Amino acid sequence: MRQFLLRQILLLLALAFVPAIGEALYFRDRISWQSPLPASERVTVEQAKGWGASALWVDARRDEDFAQEHFPGALLLNEDHFDEQLPKVLAAWSPQKKIVVYCSTKECGASRAIARRLHDEADIEDVFVLEGGWEALLKKR
Repeated sequence: MRQFLLRQILLLLALAFVPAIGEALYFRDRISWQSPLPASERVTVEQAKGWGASALWVDARRDEDFAQEHFPGALLLNEDHFDEQLPKVLAAWSPQKKIVVYCSTKECGASRAIARRLHDEADIEDVFVLEGGWEALLKKR
């Protein structure tokens, strides 16, 4: 009897994992399973400002936020209008420039998404996400 119960419990546990495994496979490309960006893809405000003219600043926030205030010389490139805004960014970019992408806060994922698209779709290597986002820029004025 005890062996029967143990077998039943193991079977129920195995069946409980089937939907979880299916969901993990289905959403594998839709959810970031990675922890925060590796250090090689992040930049601090001090580092980015130190690059001077060899940095192209990209604001990944909403159009309204950009219109209110943004880093001097930054270009707007967000998910809502990526295809329309990308040509302006590409026209200002050159292979010698590093792109610094920022959004509202440290937790904001927009900068990561834009950086990934610039890297993957525009084939730009030196794309960095600003640690702390717009909030960090405001603190370092």
